Amino acid sequence: MTRTVFTGGVVYDGTTAAPAEGDVAVEDGRIVEVGPGLDGDEAVDCSGAFVSPGFFDCHVHVVMDNPSFVEMIEQPFSLQFYKAAANLEKTLAAGVTSVRDAGGADLGVKTAVQRGLIPGPRMQISVIMLSQTGGHGDDWSVCGAEIPVFLPHPGRPSGVVDGPDEVRKRVRELVRAGADVIKVATSGGVLSSSNPHHGQLRDAEIATMTEEAAAAGIHVMAHAQAAAGIKAALRNGVRSIEHGIFLDDEAIELMLQQGAWLVPTLQAPRAVIAAAESGASIPAQQVEKARMLTAVHVDAVRRAHDAGVRIAMGTDAGVGAHGTNLEEVELMVGAGLSPLEALHATTASAAELLDVADDRGTIRPGQRADLVVVDGRPEDVAGLGGRVRAVYLDGAEVSRRQ
Repeated sequence: MTRTVFTGGVVYDGTTAAPAEGDVAVEDGRIVEVGPGLDGDEAVDCSGAFVSPGFFDCHVHVVMDNPSFVEMIEQPFSLQFYKAAANLEKTLAAGVTSVRDAGGADLGVKTAVQRGLIPGPRMQISVIMLSQTGGHGDDWSVCGAEIPVFLPHPGRPSGVVDGPDEVRKRVRELVRAGADVIKVATSGGVLSSSNPHHGQLRDAEIATMTEEAAAAGIHVMAHAQAAAGIKAALRNGVRSIEHGIFLDDEAIELMLQQGAWLVPTLQAPRAVIAAAESGASIPAQQVEKARMLTAVHVDAVRRAHDAGVRIAMGTDAGVGAHGTNLEEVELMVGAGLSPLEALHATTASAAELLDVADDRGTIRPGQRADLVVVDGRPEDVAGLGGRVRAVYLDGAEVSRRQ
């Protein structure tokens, strides 16, 4: 059995503790020892760099690569799966070794990664977002046509549901289809004709989702921008609030009481604006919503962090470019997190949200050796993505910057 030692660098262990110089020893895909002066059969030189647990992105859409619906409806149906393969490889090369897909990827995409058919991070999937008629996930257009972002197919049903009975059946169908988490829209959003200030779905519908998810041993994540939608989700046991743009004091207090996570996706509205400015075909009202929300979004994250709400990193990649995931770390620092708090949100805190903290997310003996070697110091997160030197899954190198 080969013992590999990552040596000569600084160890960031996934917590907010001060990083320290030291070595990390790996055998049979697991971390077996952490400390100074370790020896082994092989060495990975980490001089001038720090070793981190593999990074997490808790909100991606790997079958998307831009927010232009015009481009989506002009592409062949199966092209999305080839895009997913390319996007997963970019994500892994960026140092992200675990993702939670927030809609679009089906069990086949996840299985292709698991079997080694395509390179990519470890995946959890939601399959499709559940939405009320007229909600953020309803693809009906004012012209009368339905233009699906994610066309239903075997393994990915429609996400539109109304009433507890429809909700119960659809959650069961998603569990059958391999969902690791249930995604719901409890408010309007930017990239739809819905109003992000309005809550969606009633308490009974959301409670049914969380009840059925709990019966299957999984959790619910909520696209929730409106304060009313955030609070409805929290009242009914949703585990994470995605975006959280219009968090008010009552919602923040509920998050603390419920022990819920905020997944900010600060990149998302910026990505919509940047895409429109570069010529992407995005309705003007959606671009205007993104412009209006950006400053409010940052303030919401700052207030949630100041209050002690748990935060996990998520980008909404697919709205923005895959492979730029770690730009979110710098944006979180701009919203009030310290560099180590932002890294913690991208490692141990995210692992806890995804219920994999016993397996990965920190550097300690027994953990899976999903590791990233990053040039510089962990206290400096500027340009973090461009500093990723090498990426490892189970102690095996899967990507190295040329």
